[in-house]
Amino acid sequence: MALWTSADAVKATGGRSTAVWEALGVSIDTRTLQPGDLFVALKDVRDGHDFVAAALAKGAAAALVSHVPEGVAEDAPLLVVPDVLKALEGLGAFARARTKARVVGITGSAGKTSTKEMLRAILSGQGKTHAAEASYNNHWGVPLTLARMPADADFAVIEIGMNHPGEIAPLARLAKLDVAMVTTVAPAHLEAFESVEGIAHEKASIFEGLVPGGTAVFTADVEWTPLLRAKALSVGAAPVSFGQAKAADWHLIEARINDEATVCRATRAGEPLLFKIATPGRHFALNALGALAVAEALGADPMIAAHDIGRWAPPAGRGQRERIVLDIVEETFFDLIDDAFNANPASMAASLDVLIAAKPTDGIGRVGGGRRIAVLGDMLELGPTEAQLHAAIAQHPGLAAVAVIHCVGPRMKALHAVLPRGQRGEWVETAAELAARARGLIDAGDILLVKGSKGSKVSLVVDALRKMGQGTQPKEGTV
Repeated sequence: MALWTSADAVKATGGRSTAVWEALGVSIDTRTLQPGDLFVALKDVRDGHDFVAAALAKGAAAALVSHVPEGVAEDAPLLVVPDVLKALEGLGAFARARTKARVVGITGSAGKTSTKEMLRAILSGQGKTHAAEASYNNHWGVPLTLARMPADADFAVIEIGMNHPGEIAPLARLAKLDVAMVTTVAPAHLEAFESVEGIAHEKASIFEGLVPGGTAVFTADVEWTPLLRAKALSVGAAPVSFGQAKAADWHLIEARINDEATVCRATRAGEPLLFKIATPGRHFALNALGALAVAEALGADPMIAAHDIGRWAPPAGRGQRERIVLDIVEETFFDLIDDAFNANPASMAASLDVLIAAKPTDGIGRVGGGRRIAVLGDMLELGPTEAQLHAAIAQHPGLAAVAVIHCVGPRMKALHAVLPRGQRGEWVETAAELAARARGLIDAGDILLVKGSKGSKVSLVVDALRKMGQGTQPKEGTV
């Protein structure tokens, strides 16, 4: 069944189609384009018009362009518009209007992608669910996600991010949200904001995209919770809070963390609720609780949702835990926690909590006792207080349980300088330097966390560690 016809696309964009066509999907990248996709020639790092000929040769049904690109025939299937991004927004708005799907938008300083994937897992058991790919949460990612939404979807999960003030509300309005969620408010992108309060106001602006009668779901555990609640009430939304605070509508009483799972005891409107997630982490428990609140607000059965949350596991780079087998015969291995996609003070603290709670394996390594080891990369976009925020990691409760901390990047030098001598590992300017010496970082039985902003490229260390193994497998209980 076609996702887009040329007639509907013309209505949505006001453009001119050079041919009659039907598209099965929407693509912005020729590397992942599938035959039958509508190729959208966005201008971002590269001008998408340079790839239109390749897209059509690969089987694209048509291309959305602002002009006929060089080397493309005049009779090629093109949808010509004045502005490709505006046209993509038009496709998104049209797709939203033609569906009866219940739509949630998720924002927050941490946990957006994990919570989005939790909702994908729990809503898929109760209806046809459409959710954003990867972290497509910006000015083109949100309209692209909407443009890809099937008309017969029952639920849609939209991730909305920001780097600067004024970005969230327009995207939320485009999505016409039935439910809007703020996972948390914490120092992140402080280069563009004067204070964390400014971030809180920006996150709260997602509620401006709620349709009449919509629901605002937000954390009960931050200083800015009253601000979030006030914003929800100001737009006429029903406020629903979640968290460890006793006043929360969805109250997390206990999260029992073991090596392979987190068992959660909570209350929902005063009624007891038990659920389990198949990965360790208090922050995951809180995100899951918020996801359950969202699911109920979307009309899903909360008891089925609480059962199905156990199907979720963190994706690569988002806290995924895996076992790297060093020797199949001798059965030696180490455990790797890959959290290399993003970092700010809140998510850094949450990841360290997971490492601290994890149990290394004794008796299989050269030194006998397994160790907890951390490789921490720069947290980016933190503004003028970035040095203090990096150094403050040394004060994290329970950090003494981590045997060695290696630091990557110029900003992490501030942490390296204040770590106790016995805990202080290497400091390197670039992740590539540490990746080249990956074998010397680890011993059998160890558990190692790699955490940092994407721009710190600590994923290079993750890749090097994986290559050491004779095989990898998800840690039992994470899938």
